[in-house]
Amino acid sequence: MNIRYVPTDAVIVAGLRWSIVLIFALFGTAKFAAYEAEGVAKIASHYPLFSWMYPLWGERGASNVIGTIELLTGAIIAIGAMSPRASFVGGAMGVFTFCVTLSFSLGAPAFWQSGYGAPFLGSTGQFLMKDAVLLASCFALAANGLRRMRITAGAAR
Repeated sequence: MNIRYVPTDAVIVAGLRWSIVLIFALFGTAKFAAYEAEGVAKIASHYPLFSWMYPLWGERGASNVIGTIELLTGAIIAIGAMSPRASFVGGAMGVFTFCVTLSFSLGAPAFWQSGYGAPFLGSTGQFLMKDAVLLASCFALAANGLRRMRITAGAAR
């Protein structure tokens, strides 16, 4: 096999970065819509990390806060293309986000397919499992930011 072009690490990281930014932009924006607020409330309103928001702000208000955090995370990851520190911070925020969403799988309804059980994913399991890859992508962006900060610090000496 004759491979003429192999993408550089910078090209690979850029692909990860902009796909994650797109995902945070789309999912964050959706949180401002009624249908998404309802869907999120079905899981998040019973989850200790988020349940306190629902009595304070209601279904839409809580979803708006979550959406704002997701949009902010995506924006910081985008700035990370120019700033190693932002890459680290945004990537870490993404890792936290996807650790939280993956933790919803503990006891989530329909995580395993009814009548089959593990390892057959139900609708909730199928929805949440994609977050494992998104978590890994954000981890890679955070690590890339740290690596770039070390290079910048070394060059400044």
